[in-house]
Amino acid sequence: MSERKIPKVVVMGVSGCGKSLTGTMLAQELGVPFYDADHYHSRANVEKMAAGIPLTDEDRLGWLDDLAELIRREESGLVLACSALKRAYRERLQGRNPDTRFVYLRGDFETIWARHSRRTDHYFNGRAMLESQFQLLEEPGPDENAVAVDVSGTPEQVISHCLAGLGYDRSF
Repeated sequence: MSERKIPKVVVMGVSGCGKSLTGTMLAQELGVPFYDADHYHSRANVEKMAAGIPLTDEDRLGWLDDLAELIRREESGLVLACSALKRAYRERLQGRNPDTRFVYLRGDFETIWARHSRRTDHYFNGRAMLESQFQLLEEPGPDENAVAVDVSGTPEQVISHCLAGLGYDRSF
């Protein structure tokens, strides 16, 4: 049996697509720690988003660098939930971590907005902000070491697709 590489996975997509739930479940399956990139935003970024103001690329630079360092530092592997909406953001996260894999949670606006509107106690605020994320979103290309997973299934189905796409066998 060949030795499997230590998994370093970024679960990505727009707000409300299921990154935290999927990331938590995936980390448990892979036996690695889970981190949520939302917890690494600066106070200024959180206040801006809570006010309904989308973040700029400049707002995200320090945050992305901190996350890239977290990925590099976790030698035993990890799963990180992070929007990583643009190719440049994913490149920044992967720059010092070339073996990092991406799981892109794909869904249409109405499905994700329906989920979003049921959320409570989250600083991400409003339909306009979700629309801005969809406008910013650059879906991962075939050269980006990414797996695209449709979010319309049950959490267990989504996890099964994630694991299969990452090369792990599992069935429910």
